Formats: sequence, C-alpha cells, structure tokens
Amino acid sequence: MPPPQANQPLPPGYQLEDYRIERQLSMGGFSIVYLAYDAQDTPVAIKEYLPNSLALRTAGNILPMISEENRSTFRHGMKCFFEEGRSLAYLNHPNVVRVLNFFRANETVYMVMQYERGRTLQEHINKHKGEIRESFIRNVFARLLNGLREVHTHKLLHLDIKPANIYLRIDGNPVLLDFGAARQALESEGPSLKPMYTPGYAAPEQYKAPDQLGPWTDIYAVGASMYACLGGTVPQPAIDRLEKDRFEPASRQWAGKYSAQLLETIDWCLDLDYVERPLSVFALQKVLTEQQHAVHESTWIDSLSQRLRGLVRK
Repeated sequence: MPPPQANQPLPPGYQLEDYRIERQLSMGGFSIVYLAYDAQDTPVAIKEYLPNSLALRTAGNILPMISEENRSTFRHGMKCFFEEGRSLAYLNHPNVVRVLNFFRANETVYMVMQYERGRTLQEHINKHKGEIRESFIRNVFARLLNGLREVHTHKLLHLDIKPANIYLRIDGNPVLLDFGAARQALESEGPSLKPMYTPGYAAPEQYKAPDQLGPWTDIYAVGASMYACLGGTVPQPAIDRLEKDRFEPASRQWAGKYSAQLLETIDWCLDLDYVERPLSVFALQKVLTEQQHAVHESTWIDSLSQRLRGLVRK
C-alpha cells in the first residue's frame, strides 16, 4: 500500500465563502484545520474534509484530485462529515466545540467552529509530565464529562477523545474538539483505507466490533486520557491488548502517588470488555465527583479536629 500523500493547504489570504483563510492550524490524515476570519473580522477555526488516502490537492491548485475508484468512498465520507456538522450545530454547551456553520465548496465540505484561545491537554501534559495533580485531573474531566453527556444525550458519539482533542481555555475550562464519528464511518467502507483512530485511546470495539460502539467506547478513551495525565504515557493499544495484554494498570503503576479510588476508576474505564466499563457518562461522573467531595470534606474535618485538639491542649 503506497504511503499517504501530502495534501497542500489552502493558501493564506484565500477567500472561502465569507471567510478569509489566515493560516493552517493542523493537518491530519482526514482533514485540515485553518485559522480564518469572518466578515466581521472575528477569528474562527475551519475544518476541511480532505482524507489524504482518497484525495490529493497539489501545489497551486484549489480543487483536489479524486480518482474514479475513490470517488464513491470520498462522497460517502463527505456525507458523514456534513451530517456530523449538522448534528453538532444543534449542540450548545460550554464544554463542546461550537459549530457555527457548515457548507460545501471546492468539491468538498467545510465545518466552521468557534476559535478558542488556550492550549491542548496534550501540550499541558508535555509541559508538566509526571507533575499533574489529582485535583487538576478530577476538575478537568468532571467538566469535560458534562460536555460528553450532552453529546451522548443527542445520540452522538465522539470516537476520538484524546488529550490532543481536549482544549483547555485560558480559564482552564476544557472543550471537547474534533469529533471522529465521520472518520469511523469512512473506515467501515473497506479494507483499502488506513484506520484513522488513535492507538492507545481507541477502544477494542473500534477495531473489532463496530456494532458494539456506544457511550462506553468514549468512556474507554476518557480513561486512556486520564491515564496519559498520570505519567505522560499512553496505554498499550487495545488491538495489541487483545493479542497479549501487557497493560500496566494505573492502580499498580501510580499506587501511593494518587488516590486508590482515582486509579481504580481509570482502570475501570480501560476494561477491554465494554460491559465491565462504566456504561454511561453519568456513572463515571458520579464516581469522579463523589470522591472529590469526600476528599474536600475529610480535609475540612481533619483541619477542624486538629484545631480542636490544639484548643484542648491549651
């Protein structure tokens, strides 16, 4: 199989409908994301559907070249991407990326999203590797799960949760970015396509049993993302774990550094059998926040009892 081709981004200054392209923000095997400005000069992020295994845009061209053999698969993926954009446009939640517009142009599809200032959780992990506190993990993921609950309520799945797709605003509030449901639909089209999910974060059913996908699939990825926060490492990919499970449980690897309850919760999310994981975001959120309250409460009681003991000694 030939290596994936490299697509050229749209040039800076290019006028795309009502938006002016400023620069490329990121490029993956499925899409290109740009920073652009609308007619009011407000910054937006625009995601362009352009799988590099199906289409090629060469230097100096705007329209991608799509071979006849790839055309139907490309169109199927484009339809899924468009439907995903339409579904996301109905979501309005502070912890989910806001889709403002979506349209067809240049023989493909574009999704316009609110541009957020801050950095990804992956960048935060890289900078603070091995030093991330339990309170930070609980706070970020409890709020992120609020957004994921909203996603699941609308009968949607994310299917590509990972630290690179969790954005931390300047105020620390997390935002869920870059949904992968359209990518998953495209992968099911045939063996000629390279899988586009992220090893270590993708649940086993994404590889082996797409008919078993559900909220628990996103929960596996949430567990893997929390695991990555602990030591900057990614869990063993699920596909490899199915062959020979060498996964080092969080409860063993970081015993004593974090609470046993947090570590056991992460391992619970990372169970290979989806029936054994938390089956809903609510179930996971309850465990994360209940312990948080218990920790705060015990700390308050401890400090009060210490003060009382001090008064008795006096």
